[in-house]
Amino acid sequence: MKDHLREAIRQKLGDALELPFPKLTPREASTAPLEGKSRAIIGMRRAGKTTFLYQCLAARLAEGVPRNQLMYFNFEDERLGEMEAVDLGMILDEYYRSHPESRRTERVTWCFDEIQVIPGWEKFIRRVMDTENVEILLSGSSAKMLSREVATTMRGRSLETVITPFSFHEFARARGLAPVESSLISGRERSSWLACFDQYLEIGGFPEAGNESLRNQRVTLLQGYVDTVLFRDVAERHGIANLVALRAFVRQLLRQPASPLSVSKVYADFRSRGISITKETLLAMLAHLEDAFLVFTLPVASRSERRQQVNPRKLYLADHSLAAAYNPLKNSDRGHYLENIVACELLRQNWSLAYVKTVQGHEVDFLATQSDGGTQLIQVAAEIENESTFQREVRSLVGASKEFPEARKILLTEDTPPRGFSLPEGIEVIPIWHWLLRPTQ
Repeated sequence: MKDHLREAIRQKLGDALELPFPKLTPREASTAPLEGKSRAIIGMRRAGKTTFLYQCLAARLAEGVPRNQLMYFNFEDERLGEMEAVDLGMILDEYYRSHPESRRTERVTWCFDEIQVIPGWEKFIRRVMDTENVEILLSGSSAKMLSREVATTMRGRSLETVITPFSFHEFARARGLAPVESSLISGRERSSWLACFDQYLEIGGFPEAGNESLRNQRVTLLQGYVDTVLFRDVAERHGIANLVALRAFVRQLLRQPASPLSVSKVYADFRSRGISITKETLLAMLAHLEDAFLVFTLPVASRSERRQQVNPRKLYLADHSLAAAYNPLKNSDRGHYLENIVACELLRQNWSLAYVKTVQGHEVDFLATQSDGGTQLIQVAAEIENESTFQREVRSLVGASKEFPEARKILLTEDTPPRGFSLPEGIEVIPIWHWLLRPTQ
């Protein structure tokens, strides 16, 4: 009865074997196999998850795995519209019909892209992992691929790899700049990197948006990404009918990156504007948007749960370009965009983050903590040439260091300190573009 479905699968498998792996900018995430576990590749839409699948396949090919044991299968295909979970076994049946010698004797790497469109896919993956000699990589644009759900269903048989928009290092590599191997660089190299950083600040990290041919459509493109997340990953999935409030909430979030977020104030503002919504619904919407990787929030650094609850969380976006798409970059916004860039980079490096509010009321942007307990206090400033600005930023770091005396103290900036002003002992001033290239050093 499903001969047409079987025929579509055969064609897709044949196409997959002939498909050359595209040569795209390599991502910095590890491609190493995970013994005994599948790899769930997650992240915001259009961040480059499918590209990473191809990168993993290309890495296996370079390691000597035969090409016919490297399979990519995308489920977003109108020919598979009637496919159900019980039909997923056809994929392996048709492959091994053509390669019977490989079954259970040779490891086959399967990349299943957008598999979440098939309800019940999880049981199929578990069965295949238990019965076949396979490596499985899963990727999807839907929030249904979120790590907590995959981990629950797969019962510890899956580990996540989060793919984000380009880091500055990846952005520069896509434009042909060689990695910085030393802290000593020539003036010409420095000028090239500064120009590249200006481009990164303007364009952002979404790979497609960096295409020069799409320059005039970039804002529309980025707004389209947000709309897709809003409607498909949030409204459709969670059954949110109040789209007026959801869209208004998202626009408000995207226009205030690296800023304190008070849901109570948003609720009061919406009421004054006649937008019908409850505070509880706004909190639920925020959680859904975080689950879809559109935004993330950081608490104040404190061991007191009550203090964390009474202080607002700080809001950051998946990529600073999303803010620019809804509010064109102005000089007054540059510091917020720089702070958002640093927050995203720290998350890529797996730092645990919070912000610091000192007893004097001063604020430090990040308290970054590593898994080994090492800490850094990081302050981000667009400019510090003005002496009063410089003193304010340094004062905040000095105040926070009294509460966290073991933390390394770093001031990231685009400028240099004012002449004749000495730094307090232990504070490092690092150009932000250079730190982004070597953030762990």
